[in-house]
Parts: sequence; C-alpha cells; structure tokens
Amino acid sequence: MAEQGHLRGLDAQGYIEREGSLARVPDAFQAVVAAARERVQDVFGARLDGGAYLYGSIPRGTARVGRSDLDLLLSLREEPTGTDHADARALEAALDEEFTEIDGVGTLLFSRTRLLSDLETHDLGWFVACLCTPLLGEDLAGHLPRYRPGTLLARETNGDLALLLPRWRERIATAADTDAARRPLVRSMSRHLVRTGFTLVMPRWNGWTSDLGEMAEAFGAYYPRRAAEMRDAAVRGYEPTGDPAVLRSYADDLGPWLAGEYTRVHGIKAPRP
Repeated sequence: MAEQGHLRGLDAQGYIEREGSLARVPDAFQAVVAAARERVQDVFGARLDGGAYLYGSIPRGTARVGRSDLDLLLSLREEPTGTDHADARALEAALDEEFTEIDGVGTLLFSRTRLLSDLETHDLGWFVACLCTPLLGEDLAGHLPRYRPGTLLARETNGDLALLLPRWRERIATAADTDAARRPLVRSMSRHLVRTGFTLVMPRWNGWTSDLGEMAEAFGAYYPRRAAEMRDAAVRGYEPTGDPAVLRSYADDLGPWLAGEYTRVHGIKAPRP
C-alpha cells in the first residue's frame, strides 16, 4: 500500500507533538488534578526528581465523568521501593474515594536515571516527552530528543508483545469466572492490542494519535483482513465485555498473529534487565 502522508499529531518538522496539556483538562476534573498535585508533593516531596506528570484522557481533554481514570507518572531520585509503591497505592485510594468524577487512579513510578537512560530513550523517554503532561517539578522532556514516528520508536514501544502473551494467558487462567473479573482484563488487553496494531503501521501512516478508534482505522488501512477485529478491540477498550471468548481470541489468535507480524516488520524490543 502506498504511503498515506499523514501529519496528524506531528509538528511542521515531522516530530511527534506533546499531546496533552493542563489547559485541556476539562472543568469537571480540575479539582482532582489540583488535589493530585498537592498530595503528590505532600507524600513524595524530596523523593521526587523530575517531578510528576499526568497522562491519558484527562490531560488530552477527552475524559468522561465517572468513567475515566486519573493516570500519574512520578520521577523519583532513586529506584522505587516497596514503601514508594505502598505510598502510591494509598494516595490512589484516597483520591479515588474522594472524587466520584474519576473511576480509579493509576500511578507509574520510575527513577529519573531510568527515564533518561539510553535503553529507555525510545520507550519511557518518549512516553514522558510526548504522552505525559508536566504537573509538578522539572520537566524531563528538556533532556530528551525529539521523536519521529519511525520503526525504531515502533520497535522500542511495542516490540515485546510476544513476551507478554504468556503472562496474559496466566492472568486469564487465574481470573475469577465472572464478568466483573474479566472486564478489566478485556479493557487492558484490548487497549494494548490496538496500540500495538497502530504502532505496527505508524511509520507508514506517518502520524500520531492516542484515540483507539483512529488507531484501529489506521491499522485497518494496511491490514484489511484484521480490520474488523481491531475495530472491535477499540470499542472494548472503552466499553469492555466480560465474554471469556474475547480473551481466548486475544491470547490465542489476534495476539500471536500481531506479535509475529510486529517482529517481522520492526524486530524485537531491546531486552530489559
């Protein structure tokens, strides 16, 4: 298929633009964002080095009241410890209980050293520079390069699906036999598959988007035989089902096919310690 020449999500020089900003936070979420800023500072304080970030639908301005979660990333002076993770879980629980506007809170913890390491330049580094919105402290994007939607970025962001599939199968096998237990798995795996499908074609599509529907459509333009599956996965990423057949199809069909095609096109992500 011919190159489509998309420029969505890119600046005039063809670099991926940072997708979120505090100015885009909807009014309904302003209070929870302000509380998150204050409490991160109170709880982590001197442990921060590189600050705190928002990512996801809230800083993109697409969050839905009562349906969207609050996503945070914290850059720490040292590698995160058990105490750090426990403090983050407590902070998440407090915010989730107080603010009905959000449906859960998730916090990623990394050391500044790891975020700025050569190994993570085109994975976590790119994530911070392009997908995270500064909330508190120093913005590490100033220490990172500009990014184009090329094969190196594709490989280092999502070139590890084959390694994840055994873990997915284990999680599916050990989940309780209820729709309530399966829906979070369907949601997370659907989103991962759609994002992986998108980054598979991203260099040819030549652009960036975080909208699952747009990602699925971009993928389908290059892989029409799998387009319907990816569109369905995009829908489930927002409105997950508890159908066990969906999880089996992800782990035994769409996932393995996508992992193999990704390796063929872009190679395998550099191993992490």
